[in-house]
Formats: sequence, structure tokens, C-alpha cells
Amino acid sequence: MAAVLFDFSGTLFRIESTEAWLRAALTGAGLTLSGPELTETARALQAAGALPGGANPLRVPEELAGVWEVRDESSAAHRAAYTGLSRKVPLPDPRLHDVLYDRHMTPGAWTPYPDAAEVLSALRGHGVAVGVVSNIGWDLRPVFRAHGLDRYVDTYVLSYEHGIRKPDPRLFETACAALGTEPGQTLMVGDDRRADGGAAALGCGVHFVDHLPVTERPAGLRPVLDLVC
Repeated sequence: MAAVLFDFSGTLFRIESTEAWLRAALTGAGLTLSGPELTETARALQAAGALPGGANPLRVPEELAGVWEVRDESSAAHRAAYTGLSRKVPLPDPRLHDVLYDRHMTPGAWTPYPDAAEVLSALRGHGVAVGVVSNIGWDLRPVFRAHGLDRYVDTYVLSYEHGIRKPDPRLFETACAALGTEPGQTLMVGDDRRADGGAAALGCGVHFVDHLPVTERPAGLRPVLDLVC
């Protein structure tokens, strides 16, 4: 393989827990909830699927179904979809819905998997090009920079910047073109069998990892080195 494409959320990085997300937003807004209120509100936000990169909604409200379907195709749709879901949960200040959304885009909300730097560094050492292909509604480059991983990434192909989302083969084709590699020489690594599996239609190899908490997946990326190097 001449190149490896990686998904972002659940593959290289993991979002913080819903409770930690809520607590950080409350702190930033100068608000507090009691312990039981915090736990219950976090549980409701998780059920609503309001945390991008977290659990999917148990049910998408009918009035949000349209924007939910295209949420990764523009930054406006992404914000509307997720703040729409969070607004189904009562919060102590209505401004918190936007504070919560803004919080999830900060580097502090994300943690790289323990072996991410090791694997990306090894790929760079073997002359393998690296791209990040993500269904997302915001610029994740600052997250990579803040965690010291940007140095290993040659290109970012983000759905909202192209108006198309995985599994559309055109997104993977764009990444291959940016890296100057053929699909048959490229491996896509991700946690979503439908979205990331779309690379197979283009002729890329595909390898899946489990979307688990960081502490439960210390070495899930290392098999990539055996496949590529």
C-alpha cells in the first residue's frame, strides 16, 4: 500500500463522555447543576444523540429528519442538526445549546487513541502517505495540531468542504487524488462499515476498527502496520 486513509471520530480520536461534555460547557458558561441533575441531563442528551461523535439518537424527531440526513454536507446543517437535538433537552440556560456545540469542536473535547501517534509515525517512517477522510461539519485540523498529530497527515478530505459524504466514492477519490495514489494502492481505515466501507466501491482496501472508549482500545490501530508496511 502506498497510502492509508483514516476516519476521524472512533478511529483516530474519541470524543469525551456526554457528562464530561456537559460539565465543561456548564463551567465555561459559569453555571452549575447538582450531581443528580448533571447525571440525568447528561443521560437525556445522550439519548437525544446531541453530542457529535457520541451515540446516535434513539429517535430523530420528525422536524429534524431532513437536516439530520444532510448534517455532514455543510457546517450550517451540522450545527442545526445537533443543536436541534440538544434543544429537546431542558437546560438551565438556552444559550447552553450553542455552548455545548462549540465545546465539541475544541481540541480538549477529543482524545487520540493510545496507539494513534505510534502508527501514524511508523507510516511516515515507511514513506506511506496519510489522509483523513471524515463525515463532519467543522474543521478538525486544529484538533490534530493541538495533539501533535498534524505532522503525520498529508491531506484532509472533510465532507462539509465538498458537499458530499461517505460512503460516496467521490470523497475517497478526492483523497486518493490529493495523495497522488491509485485506489488499489490505498487502504481505508474506519469504524463505520457502511460509511467507510464505501471506499471498497472505488477499489480501495478497507480495514475496520471498533469504536470503543480510549481506555478499552489501546492497540486497535496497530494491525494497520501489518497490512501496509
